[in-house]
Amino acid sequence: MTGMSERARRPKRGMGMIRSRIARLIFASNMAGLVILIAGAMVLNEMRAGLVVSKKQDLVAQSQIFTNLLSEGATFGQPLPRLDEELSRATIRSLALPVSVRAQVRDRAGNVVADSFMLSERVDVTALPPVEAPGAVQRMSADLSNWASGLIQRILPERGAGAVRAQTFEEEFKVAMAGETAASQRFSDRGQRVISVSVPVQHVSAVVGVLTLEASDVEEIVRAERAALVPFILVAVLVALITAGLLTLGIARPLRRLAVAADNVRAGEAERLDLPELSRRRDEIGDLAQSMQSMTEALLDRIEANERFAADVAHEMKNPLTSIRSAIETAERVEDDPHAREKLREVIASDVKRLDRLITDISNASRMEAEFTRLPTQSFDIGRLCEQIVATYDAARTNEEIPVHYRDNTMGAGLMVRGREGPIGQVLRNLVDNARSFSPEGEAVRVTLEQGRTGPQTLARILVDDQGPGIPDDKLEAVFDRFYTDRPPGAAFGNNSGLGLSIVRQIVESHHGAVYAQNRDEGGARFVVELPAA
Repeated sequence: MTGMSERARRPKRGMGMIRSRIARLIFASNMAGLVILIAGAMVLNEMRAGLVVSKKQDLVAQSQIFTNLLSEGATFGQPLPRLDEELSRATIRSLALPVSVRAQVRDRAGNVVADSFMLSERVDVTALPPVEAPGAVQRMSADLSNWASGLIQRILPERGAGAVRAQTFEEEFKVAMAGETAASQRFSDRGQRVISVSVPVQHVSAVVGVLTLEASDVEEIVRAERAALVPFILVAVLVALITAGLLTLGIARPLRRLAVAADNVRAGEAERLDLPELSRRRDEIGDLAQSMQSMTEALLDRIEANERFAADVAHEMKNPLTSIRSAIETAERVEDDPHAREKLREVIASDVKRLDRLITDISNASRMEAEFTRLPTQSFDIGRLCEQIVATYDAARTNEEIPVHYRDNTMGAGLMVRGREGPIGQVLRNLVDNARSFSPEGEAVRVTLEQGRTGPQTLARILVDDQGPGIPDDKLEAVFDRFYTDRPPGAAFGNNSGLGLSIVRQIVESHHGAVYAQNRDEGGARFVVELPAA
C-alpha cells in the first residue's frame, strides 16, 4: 500500500509540457532573451517612428515659412506669374539652415533654380570611416538588430511608415505642383537616406515653383536606434548566460550526480543510492531520483533475500543429506538385523522424499519471479477457478486422503480478478495441500469463496479451513517465512518443505492482495486470501 500511495502522490507523467516543471523552465529560459529583444525592438521602433514624424513636422513648418518668403520676394507677374531665379537664390542664400538640411527651389518644369548647398559659403566636411571590414560582433549585432526590427515591423507596423512613406522625388514633385504638401523617405543623389518635404511656391493662387527641404540626419537616427538596441542585446545575452547557468545547476549537475551515484552502486563502492536533497525536489528529477533510489533499494533487498535464501537452502538440504548418510553408515553395522535395516530404509526413503519435495518447491520459488514478468495479466472468474481446482482434488482422491469441499457464498456474483490464473491456482493448491497435511483422518478441508469490501474496493475473499490443531498465536505471521517447519507432534514428516506458504504470500502480494492466518473458534486453522476484484 505504501508503494501505491507514493505513486498516487507523484505527478503523472506524459501529461504534456504544461505539467512539466522542467519543460516550463527550459521554455521560459529560452524565451527570456527573445522577449527582451522583442521588447527592446518594439520600444526603439516606436522611438524611431516618433523621431521621423517629428523631423517631418519640423521640415513642414520650416518650408511653410520659407515658401512665404519666396512668394513675397521672388515671385511676380500678372496675369502670368513666374518665379524670379535671382531673387530665389538670394532668398535661399539668406536662410540660416543647419548643416544637415538642404533647400532646393525648382521651377514648374522641375529645373533647379536655387540650391542651398551650392549657394552656401561653408564647406561640408564629412569624416570618412576607417577602411576596415566590420568585425564579427558588429555584423552579428547589426544582423540581430535588422532581424528584430523587421520582425516588429511585420507584427506591429510603425506609425512613421504611414506618415512618411517611401517614394521617388518625381512623385513628390508632382504632388507639390498640384498645390499640396508632400513628404517622403528616400536616398539622395549623395547616397544618403533623407526625409524630404516639398511645398508649392505660389503667387496669389498659381503654383510657380516647388521648395524642397531634405534632412540627411536619418542615418544618425538609425545609428542611434541600433546603439540603443545594444543594451537590450547585452541584457538578453546576460539573461541567456544566467538561464544557461541555472539550467546547468538545476538539471545538468543533478543528472550528473545521479549518474555518478549509480556508477558507485554498480562498482560496489556504495550499497544504496542515497540523495535526499534530489529526492525532495518536486519535478521530474525528483521523480527520477526517487525511482532510482527505490530501484537500488529493491535490488539490494532482493540480493540480500537471495543470499538468505541460498543459505537457507543449503541448511535445509544439509539436514536430510546428513540423515541419509548416518542411516547408510548405520546400515553397514546392522547387516544381521533385518528389522533395524527396514527402519533405516524407511528413514532413507522419508529423507529422499523430503529432498524431492524441497527441490521441487525451491525450483518453483526460483522461477516464480520470471513467470510474473513473462505471463500477461487477464481477467478471470475466481469462482470458476476455485471450483475447478477442488474438482481436481476430488477426482484424484483415494479413500485414505483428506477430502476437499467447495462452497460459493457470493450467490453466483461471478467475481472477476485481474491477474495471472496459473499462479493464483498455485496459491489455492499450496493452501489446500498445507491444510490436508494438518487435518486428522476422517475430517475434510473446506474452501469457501466470499465477497468483501475495503472502502470502495470490492474483494474476492478465499477461505481455506482445516480441522487440525491450529497455529500458535505467536506463529500466525511466522508461518509465511521461508523454510518454517515447526509442526505439531504427530504431523506427517517430509510432506512440507517450508516454502509453500512463502510462495503463497509472494504470489498474492504481486497481485496487490493480502494473505493471513487465523485460528477458528471451533478448532483448526483458517487461511484467508483477499484479492481486489476487477
